[in-house]
Amino acid sequence: MTSHHDLSYLTRAMHEFVRAKGWYEPDSKRPQTPRNLAVSLVLEASEVLEHYQWGEASADRAELAGELADVLLYLLQIASIEQIDLGQAVLDKLKVNYTRTWDADP
Repeated sequence: MTSHHDLSYLTRAMHEFVRAKGWYEPDSKRPQTPRNLAVSLVLEASEVLEHYQWGEASADRAELAGELADVLLYLLQIASIEQIDLGQAVLDKLKVNYTRTWDADP
């Protein structure tokens, strides 16, 4: 059974939305290239940062949730277009990180 929180389900829902807006069409004013999507990802991540510009907590959790969702949508789209299994990439990266040390680690 597919969960509404499953990455493949979310990826399909994201593609459905992008197609519905016509952004995959060759004449789209919003070409969905990896470069354009990476730029959009960084812009959305900056909007997350704005929530913490003047303090340690976001003043509006609903708006923060929306910005985090935008970041995830761009991540899903880039991974899908580049044919990267994002879930596996996360697991692979965690495996690598377990072998790393950071200055603050004991």
